[in-house]
Amino acid sequence: MVLPLAHGTEALPDASDAPTDERETETTLRTHRRFDRAARLFGEPGLHRLARARVLVIGVGGVGSFAAEALARSGVGELVLVDFDKVCITNSNRQLHAMKGTIGLRKVDVMAERLRRIHPTGRVEAKTAFYNPESSDELLAGGADFIVDCIDNLTAKAHLVATAHARGLRLVSSMGAAARMDPTQIRVADLGETEIDPFARAFRKILRERHSLDARRETPLGIPAVYSTEIPIAPTPPAYDADEGFQCVCPGGKNGLNDCDRKKRIDGSASFVTGAFGLTAASVVVRALVESTGTAPWENAR
Repeated sequence: MVLPLAHGTEALPDASDAPTDERETETTLRTHRRFDRAARLFGEPGLHRLARARVLVIGVGGVGSFAAEALARSGVGELVLVDFDKVCITNSNRQLHAMKGTIGLRKVDVMAERLRRIHPTGRVEAKTAFYNPESSDELLAGGADFIVDCIDNLTAKAHLVATAHARGLRLVSSMGAAARMDPTQIRVADLGETEIDPFARAFRKILRERHSLDARRETPLGIPAVYSTEIPIAPTPPAYDADEGFQCVCPGGKNGLNDCDRKKRIDGSASFVTGAFGLTAASVVVRALVESTGTAPWENAR
């Protein structure tokens, strides 16, 4: 017997000799053993709410790839992955889709295939696109129960947050995850309450100047932000930068949208920090959706 799969996923090996729990046919809003541990924590009403949810993850890199996988493993029924980029060898230290054999492939395609195998009855849509004012309406069409903003381009990021805020779309935004070593300093707060992080400071300035959104402690926007109180660590260039400086090795060369050699500096990064940012963002989404049912088990424990 072959387990039912999401559209576009290759068949998994025959499971006729597998235990009954693994051969069980999955049906809509029926708790499968795959999500047994999630059901015991979220409660079945909460798990079923996640199964009906549509979540957009915009930016599928060091933060977004971890957020997307955590959401799939939590039982979110529909995930839309948005990213324009291809997997680069330099992504290997922090991005889930970066492995031998995937360099040069579209990030969203590799990640979508991975998530379909994690959650075979869920729907995963891969959109190869760069979020900007021109692509915004198309990418946000169909609505969303939640948006996970993992964009690292400040201009595009500000447009997304401002648009979501204007349309009443729930969103969690990731601030600067690079140049840090300590995941225990990660925090979640309203965007106006973020502190220490220079990325967040620059981001709030763009929101204020270009979109008339004044994110301050006195004027919270109701937008949760994942940020770190750790002071960023300046990069130490590798020896191969000595002769000609930083050299971009992105597959396909420059894309003209967010070229790495146009950045003022290339910060270092660690998967245990960028990944923790993504996992934290996913937790914001899951908790909000489960709590919206009014049946979250942890509410009774407080």
